[in-house]
Amino acid sequence: MGYMEGTLQKFVDDLFTAILSRPVPLAVKHFFDLLDDQALQHGITDPETIHVWKSNSLPLRFWINILQNPQFIFDVQTSDHVGDVLSVIAQTFMDSCTIAEAGTGEISVTDSPINKLLHARDTPRYKQMVERYYAEVRQTLSASDQEVNSGLAELSRNYTAEVNCLVALHELYKYINKYYHQVSTPGRVVFKYFSTTCTNNLVSVRAGIQQGNGICCIS
Repeated sequence: MGYMEGTLQKFVDDLFTAILSRPVPLAVKHFFDLLDDQALQHGITDPETIHVWKSNSLPLRFWINILQNPQFIFDVQTSDHVGDVLSVIAQTFMDSCTIAEAGTGEISVTDSPINKLLHARDTPRYKQMVERYYAEVRQTLSASDQEVNSGLAELSRNYTAEVNCLVALHELYKYINKYYHQVSTPGRVVFKYFSTTCTNNLVSVRAGIQQGNGICCIS
């Protein structure tokens, strides 16, 4: 275990550095500003609460999913052994997103599972990286809604040719088909949360796939 941890250490360091790299993406800055604004509006001044909001929203909801399921973005299959290693790395990242504890940061061998012990000595350093990243995001100049929208549109254009639209459409279809009646039936609770355009698009996608049109675009 110790040999494996030493062998992978550089790759884990590089991974966390890439995730917490600068410059900060416009979407991340925009979203974190929204969380800060919400805290201000509701009189929440506890920095730990805001830290938890940000950790739950981006690192733990998005990045942990990618770390544990690389097939979400890469055309790969992972063996059970590789999956176990990725789970250890994901657990380390989760621990790094918690609030840094006072004291030495030492972890009791008797109370901790092996996946926490493997990177225990590095976790305090990773926590500092996360806290520094959040601080730098806050200090970055805010972008207007128009700049954010333009940035997202450009990002979408840059990767249009690399996305398998049919696969994405199939995943969307599975969701639509499962909840079709709740979404498309007026009077149901779910229906009121969707605009008419959104509902019509969902219905069109479902019908198009069922008819075998192979459509890739939604108006």
